[in-house]
Amino acid sequence: MRKIALSHFVLWTLTLADCQSKSAKVNQWQDQYNAEYPAYAKECIDPVTAGSSELLKGAKLTPDQIAALAAKKKEGVARCKPEADRLAQIQKEIIAAQQ
Repeated sequence: MRKIALSHFVLWTLTLADCQSKSAKVNQWQDQYNAEYPAYAKECIDPVTAGSSELLKGAKLTPDQIAALAAKKKEGVARCKPEADRLAQIQKEIIAAQQ
């Protein structure tokens, strides 16, 4: 009976340690994401959305302005893709560690 109780205790301890380990991984990934996202948003998201309020208010753009915005967006996507992919991978790690 003692052996059974001891084995159950060992299994319970290992299970608890695994849960704490997963929790630590989630916290680590979340801290990393929270540290990196603000700079990404400032460099990559804010410039893309700047001026959108004017369009929402009904401002009309010339074809040249539309072309310039499209070129700026394309350049921004190319410049920011590595960081966006990295943040997406961190999100996947967080989700995987939570399961």
